[in-house]
Amino acid sequence: MSKLTEIKSELAPRFSVSQFEFNSAFGDDVLVVPKSDIFQVLQFLRDSGKFDFLIDVCGVHYPQRQKPFDVVYHLFNSKDASRLRVKVPLAEGESIPSALPLWKGADWFEREAFDMFGIRFDGHPNLRKILTHHQFAGHPLRKDYEADRQQHCTETLPIHFDHDGATRGDVLNERYMPINLGPSHPAMHGTLRVMAELDGETVVRAACEIGYLHRCFEKMAETHPYNQVIPYTDRLNYCSAPMNNVGYCKTVEKLLGVEIPARAQAMRVILCELSRIIDHIIAVGTGGVDLGALTSFFHLFTYREKVYTLFEKLCGARLTVSMTRIGGMAQDAPEGWFDDVMVFVKEMRQGIDEISQLMLGNKIFIKRTQGIAPVKAADAIAWGYTGPLLRASGVGLDLRKSKPYYGYEGLEFDIPVGTNGDIYDRYLVRIEEMRQSCRIIEQVCRSVPGGDYTIRDKGIVLPEKKDVYGNIEGLMNHFMLVIKGLRPPVGEVYDATEAANGELGFYLVSDGSANPYRLKVRPPCFAIYQSFPTVVKGWQVADAIATVASMNVIAGELDR
Repeated sequence: MSKLTEIKSELAPRFSVSQFEFNSAFGDDVLVVPKSDIFQVLQFLRDSGKFDFLIDVCGVHYPQRQKPFDVVYHLFNSKDASRLRVKVPLAEGESIPSALPLWKGADWFEREAFDMFGIRFDGHPNLRKILTHHQFAGHPLRKDYEADRQQHCTETLPIHFDHDGATRGDVLNERYMPINLGPSHPAMHGTLRVMAELDGETVVRAACEIGYLHRCFEKMAETHPYNQVIPYTDRLNYCSAPMNNVGYCKTVEKLLGVEIPARAQAMRVILCELSRIIDHIIAVGTGGVDLGALTSFFHLFTYREKVYTLFEKLCGARLTVSMTRIGGMAQDAPEGWFDDVMVFVKEMRQGIDEISQLMLGNKIFIKRTQGIAPVKAADAIAWGYTGPLLRASGVGLDLRKSKPYYGYEGLEFDIPVGTNGDIYDRYLVRIEEMRQSCRIIEQVCRSVPGGDYTIRDKGIVLPEKKDVYGNIEGLMNHFMLVIKGLRPPVGEVYDATEAANGELGFYLVSDGSANPYRLKVRPPCFAIYQSFPTVVKGWQVADAIATVASMNVIAGELDR
């Protein structure tokens, strides 16, 4: 019995399923329910153990329909890695019950859907704009909003907080000291604003204001051909750019129904694991700086530069590489490149041992991180944590193991799991993951498959330059693909990879044209960072700085 059939049989005694739609397309299970049943359906799916994670909530606008909006819920089961997409059609002016009583992580997801589409969630205690500024008029991801209509912010909001029951969030308590941390504070990366009330040095309550780096990646994706979206994905998590390229291209390839060659898969795995290492270098190194450990930062960045040099040898770029293509890779690796990667891995192993001694064995670092701001496994799941932070809380979930792709199922590596979910465990997990990435890279580099680095489908991949300039067929293929564009079939898919910070997911809707109709990215740190005010409550300001560093919030993917 398929998962969707099983769900249908269990819903039938409880709901009028004649009004539901059950379908599977492109490998995804989809359930469409009326808004009157959505809360009870979500509650049943959670409480029955079918799906413990709310991965994402988003909207889609179809102005030609009688009910022009879809509210889309992406659910995930951490036990068997199954997924379900639940959709609710809404008319203009209709609202839908909030899922916040079921999952804490629904908070920011629903605020984003409200901000981008104007969809209202009944019962949400703080339904304010989140990515656009408070002076912004309209909802930018509606189809009637022009992509080049910019609106500038001329004033900042005073310190304010989320609503807490009957207490108004913008009323300050005279007993406490209000304070801004960021966005200009170095520990807030120049892009994050944390507002707090302090009792001495203890955080009584806090709130996050984001959107300082919001560029509306998803609107830009709707106005550009599929291949031209790839450079924009580089700018999501710019600390591990190739992983974003791979995640996006993998999603489009799922919609196209194509499998890339084994050599391209191997190259993607190597790029992703190198990216995981340098992303963790950022998290560990800059986290050390925020705790006063400057030496570790300089030491680790030596190795990050070595990886950039490998990227440069591969494609000419260092930070934002745009090396992946729909259908494979942009080009093959130069001669000797895999040997260079093996040399780096040997050096990196020694570097990991040294950084362990510098930081994890340092008394000051231990006292600043061990037992500080822990997150229990149940809370991490409720917030929608994925990646190293979820594993630090004791949940050994990794898509490379639970839902392997690109040959990960044939590789030997371990998933490090913490026990306390504190800041110390987060660094332990990341440092051990760097060692495991070295293991993966060595295994792949020792047996890189031969063959082509891309598929040779004329409707998907541009011909090589020698064919464009050397024969009329190559010239015409190039001309037609550039003019007509890549055109996947009509439909929608969700696909995810295990990025450095956790699950990086793309929800893609195609209308058969040359541009994505809707491209929603599910960035890992968006779900994580929304828990920050709760996690740091009752801890000191210095602990709050250490906490945001351990979350490794990358504003490019957070704000998009």
